Amino acid sequence: MAHFAKIDNNNIVTKVIAAEDNLLDTFIDTTPGTWIQTSYNTYGGVHADGKTPLRKNFAGVGSVYDAVKDAFIYPKPYDSWTLNNTTCLWEAPVKYPSDAGVCDYSWNETDKSWDEVK
Repeated sequence: MAHFAKIDNNNIVTKVIAAEDNLLDTFIDTTPGTWIQTSYNTYGGVHADGKTPLRKNFAGVGSVYDAVKDAFIYPKPYDSWTLNNTTCLWEAPVKYPSDAGVCDYSWNETDKSWDEVK
């Protein structure tokens, strides 16, 4: 089983489906857009099962396909965050606290800090 993302003319993902691996060989789609294979097991350029990663991240509706990077990139969550060009993931200007798992945190865009969730 494989996953495929449909992108519109602006390279925005509009749909993600699971289908047989050879879908693109036989599927006829007359609606506008392009189908691109994506990997459910790929995140940050790493495949969870140690296999070859595909397109940096699993596509999600609303994410963008960057053809130059051959990567799916999620929407930017906050103005202060920057794109890591290796993982194609957004990163906060301040590292996530090291006691993650013991405490939960949420990003505070006003203060540019991680606030503990109580």
